[in-house]
Amino acid sequence: MAEPNEADPPGSAAPGIETAIYLDASALVKLYVPEAESERLDALLRSRRDLMISELAITEVLSAVARRKREGELRPDLANQIRSALLADADSGAFARLNLDPAVHREAERLLLSTEALPLRTLDALHIALAFSGRATHVLTFDRRMREAAVQAGMNVIEI
Repeated sequence: MAEPNEADPPGSAAPGIETAIYLDASALVKLYVPEAESERLDALLRSRRDLMISELAITEVLSAVARRKREGELRPDLANQIRSALLADADSGAFARLNLDPAVHREAERLLLSTEALPLRTLDALHIALAFSGRATHVLTFDRRMREAAVQAGMNVIEI
């Protein structure tokens, strides 16, 4: 298994080694709303078939879109287009979709109780548990605390 925080993208893994990348909401939103790193992220992920997202991440992205709409950063029609594009991509099979179920909640709770050096936030614990449930080999996040929590939980984190 590769070291956490590896600089090389997972696509550079040795032949025969499968990767699976879990995108949290901080990464997923950059694919639909122009932000810093959006272009680099899109280039890295374009045509990959090993991407996983969760229903939780979809809801969080749409929460961010709604917030930007309320604050006047996004026009209402653009916010609806983003929602439609995200849901269409999720339905198309472009991503493997992971669901919250009781086992994911129990794993998140275990993580919450097992971390002492870093205060783990509930949503971060759920995202890490979701990544584990999908057997992700890597996590892609732009959230510093989520990155630290994922590394502490033993996940490989992609740095962009």
